[in-house]
Parts: sequence; structure tokens; C-alpha cells
Amino acid sequence: MYGIAFAYLRNEDDALEAIQETVCRVWSKRKSLKDDRYFTTWMIRILINVCMDERKKRKREMPSDSAIKDVAGPGQESIERLGIEEQLAKLLPHYKMVIVLKYYRDMTITQIAEMMEKPDGTIRTWLHKALKQLRTEIGEREGDSA
Repeated sequence: MYGIAFAYLRNEDDALEAIQETVCRVWSKRKSLKDDRYFTTWMIRILINVCMDERKKRKREMPSDSAIKDVAGPGQESIERLGIEEQLAKLLPHYKMVIVLKYYRDMTITQIAEMMEKPDGTIRTWLHKALKQLRTEIGEREGDSA
């Protein structure tokens, strides 16, 4: 949860506050969850909504370069070491979030679609376009350094 909140809010205190607000909302709305199998997806969707509300309130943009580095969980290589941090920063915010959720949070297309409240096909399209843009950017970067 922290990685997602931090990626959205780019501030440790704001991320922790968003998690606290999420836990309060989850507790107060727990009876509205119809199927326990979707608890995690439901909780993360609430977290994303809390983060989006906070971003609207403060008119901030999506993850900064330093926030993207921190999204990788324990034991995972940092994005910076993979050499794509700059390229991720160039992506549209929704493309960036799909990449982060898919490859650094190991979520399925369906889980991402439920969380972002978009059809599976839209998430697949965004993922395809994001990967295509990353490949292009990385190719150009490698061409510059050669």
C-alpha cells in the first residue's frame, strides 16, 4: 500500500496519511464488500481514490523520479538500476501507473482494470502503448550513448 500511495503523492507523510485514511474508510465500509475474494482489490481501489482526492486538493502531478525508485518492493531491483527511470518519467501518468502496478506490484490486467475502473481492453492498450514508448525512448537513449 505504501508504494502505491507514495507513487501517487510523492511525499512520505502524505502517503502515510492516505494509508491511515484508507484503513478508516475500509473499516467503516467493510459491510459493503460483497465478496471477500476482492478485499485486496477493493482496499487498493479505496487507497487510489484517497490519493486522487489528495492530489486534486493539492494539484500535484503523478510520481516524481524519486518516487518511482521507491515503488519497487523489498528484494526487487530498483528501476534506476534498470536504466529506465528517465523514460518512465516521460510517460503519461496513467501509462506510468499501469507499468508500476503490472511490473512492480505484480498485478494482473483484470486487477488493474478494477482498480482504475477501466475495461481490461483499455488497460491492455495503455500497457501496450507505454511499453512501445519505453522501447522507443530506450532505443533513442542507447543510440545517443553509442
